Amino acid sequence: MSRDPVADLRRIAFLLERANEATYRVRAFRSAANALAAMPGAEVAERSRAGKLTELAGVGDVTARCVAESLAGEEPVYLRRLVATEGTDLDAEAAALRAALRGDCHTHSDWSDGGSPIEEMALAAVELGHEYLVLTDHSPRLKVARGLTADRLRRQLDQVAQLNEALPEGFRILTGIEVDILADGSLDQDEELLARLDVVVGSVHSGLNDDRAKMTRRMLAAIANPHLDILGHCTGRMVLSRPAGVTGPGDRGHRARSRPESNFDADAVFAACVEHDTAVEINSRPERQDPPKRLIRRALEAGCLFAINTDAHAPGQLDWQRFGCERAARCGVPADRVVNTWSADDLVAWTHS
Repeated sequence: MSRDPVADLRRIAFLLERANEATYRVRAFRSAANALAAMPGAEVAERSRAGKLTELAGVGDVTARCVAESLAGEEPVYLRRLVATEGTDLDAEAAALRAALRGDCHTHSDWSDGGSPIEEMALAAVELGHEYLVLTDHSPRLKVARGLTADRLRRQLDQVAQLNEALPEGFRILTGIEVDILADGSLDQDEELLARLDVVVGSVHSGLNDDRAKMTRRMLAAIANPHLDILGHCTGRMVLSRPAGVTGPGDRGHRARSRPESNFDADAVFAACVEHDTAVEINSRPERQDPPKRLIRRALEAGCLFAINTDAHAPGQLDWQRFGCERAARCGVPADRVVNTWSADDLVAWTHS
């Protein structure tokens, strides 16, 4: 009995994304899956038997071989090897924290610099057992990431409402934004729109070399804004580099390079987060690992809430929460201090309170 070749190709792409493989490798499998999904199954099977799959745009020798194996009822060798080598075991504390998470509060779609449609990101979250996914595409000043103008964000809100009608019962896309914290600490989107969103993540993406006093004032002003719910990747650091010309899957226009932490008064910033009931993000991206563990411990001692987020730009990256959970567990962060262990209703009640 044959398998579903499109599902197998998408599973391979997901596992490659999770392993942080190069974009071109992921794109090969996603492109092939999309090309075949648009065709009747009988035509796919006939083309495979005749050796004509590679005549289709987006289908190469490797993906065609995977399709042939799938149609023959065999798990593709490429997929089998990926499954055999996937992931790492979590220790008990990190595994318990990962199991307690009910959603992800920082994700991106192809509306800004992500690589996949909103629906594809949502369905991947469903497969991972999430109850909700907060969609947080970028704000307009981040032009390299195709940040959303107010009009585009309004259109996105309409699409999210439509998608929520069709998604599996018990799962919701929550509306949100990763809004730029501007030089004066203001947030880069209309106040009226920020008030409508379920979750607002605020991050510094520019002026990361500002002096300590300036950066501290900037962050304190943003935290005092009643619309800001989560302080994203607070140091802005990059601890890993990718080869020149290779970007992470779905990270349109970005090339990660090593970058030092920005300089700010962490004690003052974390005290403000406690005062204004703003959570500190533990960003799970392997190249960020932000904040560093010493700052996670200081935020914990200050009494901060946390959000363990993936900052995912592709479906496979949604499973990166385990990296954040490992770092949080090593710092002693308890599950009841992590806002995305809460239900969607409780999370939204908190952000709107």
